[in-house]
Amino acid sequence: MIPFLHAADFHLDSAFAALPPQQAAARRRESRELPFRLADYVNEHEIRLVLLAGDLFDSPSPYRETVEQLAEALARMEAMVFITPGNHDWYGPASPWAAFEWPENVYIFTRNAMTAVEIPDWNLVVHGAAFTGPEQTRSLLSGFAAPEDGHIHIGILHGEIEPSEDRYNPIRREDLASSGLAYLALGHIHKSGAVSAEKTVCVWPGCPEGRGFDELGEKGFGQGTIGPGGKLSMTFVPFAQRRYEVLEVDVTGRSPREAVEAALPADTGKDLYRILLTGETDEQGADCKALETALSGRFYALEIRDRTRIAEDLWARAGENSLRGLFLQDLRAQWQKAPTDRERELITQAARFGLAALDRRDLD
Repeated sequence: MIPFLHAADFHLDSAFAALPPQQAAARRRESRELPFRLADYVNEHEIRLVLLAGDLFDSPSPYRETVEQLAEALARMEAMVFITPGNHDWYGPASPWAAFEWPENVYIFTRNAMTAVEIPDWNLVVHGAAFTGPEQTRSLLSGFAAPEDGHIHIGILHGEIEPSEDRYNPIRREDLASSGLAYLALGHIHKSGAVSAEKTVCVWPGCPEGRGFDELGEKGFGQGTIGPGGKLSMTFVPFAQRRYEVLEVDVTGRSPREAVEAALPADTGKDLYRILLTGETDEQGADCKALETALSGRFYALEIRDRTRIAEDLWARAGENSLRGLFLQDLRAQWQKAPTDRERELITQAARFGLAALDRRDLD
């Protein structure tokens, strides 16, 4: 049995631009620690084969310090490491994959065609190919078939399965089915998943750390074993230091703070949250800034958005014979005709600010 680990899409040196500068810098430092944490895991769990399927860097020209730290972490791994460059960190003469001296236990695929590396002691052959530019419009698996020679054949690539557009190594199911590979380690998709075709199992582990609210929940890598005849076992290992989460909270009939407090999980201190307030409120709505200030200490980062609507009984005052009534009557008609939720949100906001102006209230 060969214990192995499959990870991808570290995106080291990501900007984390949505965070304040100080937190963004801290997140970049944390991301550079990821390979060291991974090395500790590899050694503690006696992993012997590590497959890193591309986009380890967020660009083809990362900071030298980042490259040096990745190399140091990989050298610590008591395992053979295989890397295939992806669309963000594609292989070229000036890329760190070519210009830097990597540890002896690391093999980097550099050709834009499938290349084989045999490991006789394990009766294993690892096949892989590299992006040599920011796009790869032809499937790197097209026309490839592992020989039927009694060896276990596995592959490592960066790419997509049956994508809607052919930009990032568009692998077709028929390519997968005819590949003869027992396992294909894939990168590029930031959410974990798997497909099978004939005898080939294809897995993408997702990214090990989320970088924004489009990468929610648990993130990590795949860990498994390869046995005789290519028999596989595989499990997902959560590994992220911080999670991005979106939480919808209905505030109808309660104060926004009371509703949020009741909906929050017990431990949020390490994570980044976006809370969407929904339901009905009075004409003043929810004071998101005040709520963020009150709750900010319970999160690494917190963002609250008001998606509430004005309660029906307030719109009922549109029938009043007054300036307020005429104002509400006009906006209520617009709200009912609005084709999207976003337009209804804007009309609700206009009603709140307009009513505040009519009542000479301060509505931040």
